[in-house]
Amino acid sequence: MTDTLIHAFITLFVIADPFGIAPIFLSLTAGSDETYKKRMAVRGVAIATIVILVFAFVGEYLFRALSVSIEAFSIAGGALLFLLAIDMVLARRTGLRSTTVSEDREAGSKEDISVFPLAIPLIAGPGALTSILLLMERTNHDILLQAGIIADLLVVMALNYVALSYARYLNRLLGVTGVNVVGRVFGIILAALAVQFILNGIERSGLL
Repeated sequence: MTDTLIHAFITLFVIADPFGIAPIFLSLTAGSDETYKKRMAVRGVAIATIVILVFAFVGEYLFRALSVSIEAFSIAGGALLFLLAIDMVLARRTGLRSTTVSEDREAGSKEDISVFPLAIPLIAGPGALTSILLLMERTNHDILLQAGIIADLLVVMALNYVALSYARYLNRLLGVTGVNVVGRVFGIILAALAVQFILNGIERSGLL
């Protein structure tokens, strides 16, 4: 159980990438006062947490309704996370782990960035939704394990809030190079986790 929870925490923390989101949050809130930044951070993290929690408990039934097996989702989800890992290792900005140019332009014209693009897709993006569903599926409906994974999620979201609240200090401490280095390390870890998800899906499907 401990190994599963540690694995879940690492996966969620790497996907959340608070060190990578902090500088994006700074650029989205540039020129705004601290009260506005704090309000956006609180709302953004809260909304993202709710979205991920809903997907954690409803996602499996949604895929069943679509006749998509968990094995197929595990393979597809692992492939998606692997693409995300490549973006992190290469320090690229794509729609998988950050906002696109057109989304940045749209966000710049809005006063409230908490829902878009902060909560979705920066925090509760494809990687986070895929990961929480795969992690919950691995519990085999064990209530204690599920509670532990939800606790991991809440801790990661709290750390995300801290990173957003102290984004300017993190940016000064790490700089662009430091953020990219941390992101690359996280990307390597995520790549290994993604391959494991793919192997698990293939094994459970009987192809191995």
